[in-house]
Amino acid sequence: MSAAAPAPAPRRGISRERLVQVRTAIILPVAAMLLAVIVGSFFIYAADLIANKGALNFGKPLLAYGALVKGSLLSADAIIATLVQAAPLVFGGLAVALGFKAGLFNIGVQGQLLMGVLGSVAVGVALADQPTIIAAPIAFIVGTLAGAAYGFIPGFLKAVSGAHEVVTTIMLNYIALNILAAFVAGPLRVPKAPAPVTFDVGHAALPVIFGRTGHIGILIAAIAVVVVWWLLYRTTLGFEIRTAGANPDAARYAGMRPRRLVMLTMAFSGALAGMAGAGELLGVTHQTQTSFATSVGFDAIAVALLARSNPLAIIPAAILFGAMRAGAGQMQIEAKTPRELVDVLQSVILLVLVVLPVVARALGGRGARVVPTEAQTITKSYAGESVSS
Repeated sequence: MSAAAPAPAPRRGISRERLVQVRTAIILPVAAMLLAVIVGSFFIYAADLIANKGALNFGKPLLAYGALVKGSLLSADAIIATLVQAAPLVFGGLAVALGFKAGLFNIGVQGQLLMGVLGSVAVGVALADQPTIIAAPIAFIVGTLAGAAYGFIPGFLKAVSGAHEVVTTIMLNYIALNILAAFVAGPLRVPKAPAPVTFDVGHAALPVIFGRTGHIGILIAAIAVVVVWWLLYRTTLGFEIRTAGANPDAARYAGMRPRRLVMLTMAFSGALAGMAGAGELLGVTHQTQTSFATSVGFDAIAVALLARSNPLAIIPAAILFGAMRAGAGQMQIEAKTPRELVDVLQSVILLVLVVLPVVARALGGRGARVVPTEAQTITKSYAGESVSS
């Protein structure tokens, strides 16, 4: 009697589904950037036609994009400027990404950032004459805590009443704007100043560790990436956050408490946004007027989407957007292309990252299985569905 044939060895390697997901994770961001370049070229041509009264320079996009790269990457000062621009985007991108992991769309990073600005400038001015080693950490920590407290508010409202975080955070953005303006025009205002402005934070400013503007906040942003990655993928709390984001009912059945996780996640997210504000105030501007001019809170959404909420991928995504901001001035000087083109490029990237997966989901089929969870969270949010708490 012949021996039975041995059972076939189990197949090793990456599953077909996983390969599709990996390919999608690469193709979608690349497609978004390429489409942004193409659309941006049309705007460059349009601006050139208007400026030159019908004369068209076909090489103008190459000149503009070349100047953009030159102003952001082709010198030591340009690289440092890019990193300075990227640092708050790292914090903001992590804030949005952490919310996505929990199934939450934190669109209130801008407001939480402004609270970080307010907290850090108030303490920084008070400690302006103290040694930097004491004043700077305290001011930065207070800004972080202010952002965390402001992020906790929509988390608490969602947990206890089901109020949707998209609605509450949008309203809180405007409230934060007016709170900052009220303090700067009131108790924090420099007496007899022509316009409302705060004192300089003095010794509370973050130390510059390389170049003329490369402050230590850049290093703190890199550390924050590692900490958030460790939190999400190496701790029980991170596992609970990801589980509650993927399936709140299953999380509750497993003994987790989604309400608590919503509040904790929004507070952590707000803390990261507060770090972005504190870093910008203490590391770059050193004082503020009634309006703190920054688009970091909204650019952070595009950064998180481009990185697919992967904390490690936040760094290259933030550097890309930071490079656009850093090189915009050089582009305007050399190519006579308005620096607002950067806003067009970023808007197209954001639009593609959201719309293409949504279209795939609407059409169904194979593409629907690999729709990014971030896009699902956004479409679910705007469809009026709430994450079970």
